[in-house]
Amino acid sequence: MPTSSASTTDSARSANGGGGVQSLERAFDLLERMADAGGEVGLSELSASSGLPLPTIHRLMRTLVACGYVRQQPNRRYALGPRLIRLGESASRLLGTWARPYLARLVEETGETANMALLDGDEIVYVAQVPSKHSMRMFTEVGRRVLPHSTGVGKALLASFPDDEVRALLARTGMPAATDKTITTADGFLAALDDVRNLGYAVDDNEQEIGVRCLAVSVPDSPTTAAISISGPAGRVTEAATERIVPVLQQVARELSEALASSTGGA
Repeated sequence: MPTSSASTTDSARSANGGGGVQSLERAFDLLERMADAGGEVGLSELSASSGLPLPTIHRLMRTLVACGYVRQQPNRRYALGPRLIRLGESASRLLGTWARPYLARLVEETGETANMALLDGDEIVYVAQVPSKHSMRMFTEVGRRVLPHSTGVGKALLASFPDDEVRALLARTGMPAATDKTITTADGFLAALDDVRNLGYAVDDNEQEIGVRCLAVSVPDSPTTAAISISGPAGRVTEAATERIVPVLQQVARELSEALASSTGGA
């Protein structure tokens, strides 16, 4: 997994200064480390990964528990709390809003429906869509959740994960067949992820829905794991069309990444 995105540099810490600001930075850093660890950790694990002394972590966690952002489990370990769900849902909607102009460009340049999806826990959730202007087009309801193994966006997102983490996810979700083309074995899915890494894009070839092909790429350096895709009838999203569409997808993903980075940068 990537290093916690809330980690700050020494120069940033000294520039901010002040005990209150430092405590805020540390609290966010702990939340990010908890998320990276799967959502539940012990104080000693947080101390080892963050380098902070146990009394400091204990004080910060008490505050986060009191606010509802963390909860203490019966086994004395700490888990991310329910108040974060509302923040995450709002942030996801906003991310989809930011992405819509870029998805509209995809539709304009490819002619097919464009989507943005995130990895939320073990599921893919679609957070934005701009439909194609064709009378025959694909619709995916914003907010829809699907399992990653049968989607192009799922492959694009999981290609950056270590194989053992992918296997663990697949073991948790199972690999039900949506169609007779769906990949239903862990080895087969890992081989597909190798193809994604080598090609730079993912394909859903009738695996989620018969007659539909999808091309997807991850959004590099996104603040959360995200991918964009186009989907359309297999008769239009052909191999020849793929050669034309993929460079457009990759370019738009890079531009969206730059826009997200500038929107999340410091003042």
